[in-house]
Amino acid sequence: MTTPAANASFTPLPGHLYVVATPIGNLGDLTDRARAILGAVDVVACEDTRTTGTMLTRLGLHRELVPYHDHNETEAADKLVELISQGKSVAVVSDAGTPGLSDPGFRIVRACRRRQLPVVPVPGPSAVIAVLSAAGLPTNGFLFAGFLPPKTAARTAFLERHRDFDYTIALYESCHRIEKFATEIVHTLGSERVICIAKEVTKIHETFLTGSAGDVVAQLLKLSLKGEFVVLIAPKDFVL
Repeated sequence: MTTPAANASFTPLPGHLYVVATPIGNLGDLTDRARAILGAVDVVACEDTRTTGTMLTRLGLHRELVPYHDHNETEAADKLVELISQGKSVAVVSDAGTPGLSDPGFRIVRACRRRQLPVVPVPGPSAVIAVLSAAGLPTNGFLFAGFLPPKTAARTAFLERHRDFDYTIALYESCHRIEKFATEIVHTLGSERVICIAKEVTKIHETFLTGSAGDVVAQLLKLSLKGEFVVLIAPKDFVL
């Protein structure tokens, strides 16, 4: 079990896993505690060693990096947990945001919990939370569903099942499918359904489009569709 002292510490403890949130765009959003932990752990497990390596270099930090991504997550988690059980401190990060939220992280955390090894969250940036906080849609409750399947039929079925959902629905979408998905929302839920589509949050070209689905899609088609997108769908009867 993680102790209060471990949660509050800026110094990583032996035999601990640290789940560290990293900036989603603006390096200034990295917390002092995250920087301290990343600069002192024995190993940093990351999605892309180039991305994380560049971030650490910009911070003047140099640590051992171990690949931990979708394609090796199960095998890598076992090896990292073994290091932790031997007394090493390990930080897990994603390319951007909070590990485990539509990014690798779940399996190593589960493996540590199964072996009763301490897991310490080092919270910080999260794209979905950032957009929820600034979109103007209800936040008294929400369903985060990550990335929907790529097939139109599966996405449409999800929208149909949640047509009357009582809370805001939060999703991620890629630049390759955002136009098609936004159009599917209009066709399935109607052009008057209130939605928000946000792109490149905390970056230079940060954009929030909030309003009726029909209007938002019309605005979206005028933009460059490069970047990462968060999509929020308001409850059925919500009026902006």
